[in-house]
Formats: sequence, structure tokens, C-alpha cells
Amino acid sequence: MTKYLISFDDGAMTFPEEELPDVAEAAHAVEREAEEAGVWVFSGGLKNHEGASVVATDGTVTDIRHQDSRQYLGGFAVVEVPSLEEALRWAAKIAVACRCAQEVREFVPDPDF
Repeated sequence: MTKYLISFDDGAMTFPEEELPDVAEAAHAVEREAEEAGVWVFSGGLKNHEGASVVATDGTVTDIRHQDSRQYLGGFAVVEVPSLEEALRWAAKIAVACRCAQEVREFVPDPDF
């Protein structure tokens, strides 16, 4: 079994605010389905990136809003499935529920764990 990160960029969810309860329920339904299928590891939505910080190797802390990067992670799910094709199927369900495209990336296996 391989773990995959399914994620979307901050700001990708562009539906009207009054639709948030419906989107949240749809996303929770996919999570419940994945839990029942035994593939769900965990997920989370992230607060606005403007409150984030970057810690350098020397311990220096910088507010992320001063970084050059223009893409920020908005939310994610981790699934553990036997194939990329299966991860893509779960990403498609999440994309429909969250009403935005999802990126799928395989975790690098750690031979020590």
C-alpha cells in the first residue's frame, strides 16, 4: 500500500460562501466513504497562508507573506491505496465534493519505517 497526498491550492475553492455548508457536508461524506473503505489516513484544511511562518535552518523566523512563492496549500487529504489509479479515483471524488481541482502526489517511501 502506498500513501498519496491529495491537495488543493489556497483560494482554489471559489464558490459562494453560503454554499460552504453543502461543500463541507459533501467533503465529509467522501471522508466517511474513504474511512469505511479503509483507505483514509487523515486530512485537513489550512488557515489563510498570511498567518504562516517559515523557519530557516538557522532558526530565523519569517512571516510567509514576505516569501516569493505564489502558491500555498489550502487543504489536503492522505489516502493509503494500492495504486495511483485508486488515488486518482479518490481525488476525483474529493474534487467534486470540494468543487476544485486536486493534485495527487505519492509519498516517498522510507525504507526504515
